[in-house]
Parts: sequence; C-alpha cells; structure tokens
Amino acid sequence: MQRQKGFSLIELLIVVAIILIIAAIAIPNLLRARIAANEASAVASVRTINTAMISYYSSYPSVGFAANLITLGPGGVSSACPTPPTSTTACLIDGQLASGTKSGYTFSAAGTSGNYAAWGTPISPNSTGVRSFCSIADAVVRFVASGTISTCAGTETPLQGS
Repeated sequence: MQRQKGFSLIELLIVVAIILIIAAIAIPNLLRARIAANEASAVASVRTINTAMISYYSSYPSVGFAANLITLGPGGVSSACPTPPTSTTACLIDGQLASGTKSGYTFSAAGTSGNYAAWGTPISPNSTGVRSFCSIADAVVRFVASGTISTCAGTETPLQGS
C-alpha cells in the first residue's frame, strides 16, 4: 500500500482551532489599543484647541476667544487658508478638527470675550473611546470616565501632567 502525502482532516481541524483561539485572545487587545489611540488623539486635539484659542485671543483681542471651531480653522475641511488669516477664518487648526470630527471623537468649542470651553466626546462610546475630555481657559485637560460632556464646568477630573 502506498502512503498518501498531506494532512489528515483531524490535523487541519486542530490547526484551525489553534488559530481561532489565538484570534480570540488578540482581537480584544487590538480593540483596546485602538480605543487608547483614539483617546490619546482626543487629548492632543483638545490641547490643540487650547493653544489655538489662546493664539486667537492674542491675535484678535477686541473679539476675545473664538466663538466655535470653524472660526479657528480654514473655513472648511478642504478650504485653503486666506492670506492673511481673518477673525472668521483664523487658520489655527486644521480643517478636519475644525469640522468637529476626528479619530472617533466629536469636538466642540464655545468662546466669549473672556472665557472658552472645548470638549470632545466619543462618537460610539465603548467602541471608539471610553472617556470624554474637556478644557476651559485654564488650559488643563480634564476627563469624565464614562458618559459624554456637553460643556466643561472645570469640575471634571484633570489628566495627570496636563
């Protein structure tokens, strides 16, 4: 009798089962890593908005802080910055952040002549991010461990090293 070369059905099923077990272990870790990356991007975006608000206030002291994100940006996602920038299109942040959506988070900002607040909330909680972030004129980034932020009162938990 000749011996056939190849794998038996049992051997193939064992290999597939091992691959499925490895995938079941790895996928949750990949999702947590994605959430961590989105949250880090959200913190960086809130810090960018802080810097832009302070620069806007310095550039246009008679106006105060920018009323919204669109004012801080180029006027649209693909718009070019006017030369020179104006108080309605200051070009201090990129068009994607000015549109209010970036890396699984939605961002908003509201400013007056003497104060501002900026906040970012996950688009899909527990999928794109877990924490919501905000900041006021003291430029300290704060977070809420779960839920969303619709404004920043300054009573939220500060991030360490902000």
